[in-house]
Amino acid sequence: MSTSHDRPPRVVAELGRPETPEETASRKAASSRRHRSNQTLINLVLALLASLGVVLFLVLVVVRPSQPDRNPVDYRSVASQAQPQVKNTLAAPDLPGTWTANAAGLDTGSDKVVAWSIGFITPGEQFIGLTQGIDANATWVSNQLEKARATGARTVGGLDWTVYDQRNRQDTGNFAYSMTTTVGTSSIVLHGTATTTEFTVLAEAVGRQLGTADGSGK
Repeated sequence: MSTSHDRPPRVVAELGRPETPEETASRKAASSRRHRSNQTLINLVLALLASLGVVLFLVLVVVRPSQPDRNPVDYRSVASQAQPQVKNTLAAPDLPGTWTANAAGLDTGSDKVVAWSIGFITPGEQFIGLTQGIDANATWVSNQLEKARATGARTVGGLDWTVYDQRNRQDTGNFAYSMTTTVGTSSIVLHGTATTTEFTVLAEAVGRQLGTADGSGK
């Protein structure tokens, strides 16, 4: 019975003769090195792919900011519930269905002025905030506008409005354009990023609701 020790030496074509034991050992060592090198490269590629997967996950899930809550607020209902707490008629203008509100509420500031606020999202996906100060004064209005200076005046919806156009300035945030008026003892402030046309729509709606009444809700 023959064994592996009885097999004839391997003839190498390049040499034209059998390998010597030293050459066989050298060939096997070189083959092992190539195998280890290939395995290392494969592991490196797999590790790189895994790292890219983690980065993609972070970008898509962790780094991406959460989307704001887009559920609309029924500001008319909130105004109806808050109305018994104040003497003045709360502004809850009737607007087209393409307008929505993302916030509404009654609050008393550190200056003791009771203020009713609504945050509107316009059809152009811009923001207009409406704030109504009850028995407020000029200082309250100035603070609401972050000390902006008047740039003009308009009559919209039967009400005289003072305009604060800061669109030519940088970093004005939600005070790029503002309008203020007084109805009875209520001071109305509109401010936001919307177009003049959208501000006009809101101002007209406020005028239709409050008109030239004394704002007392009586």
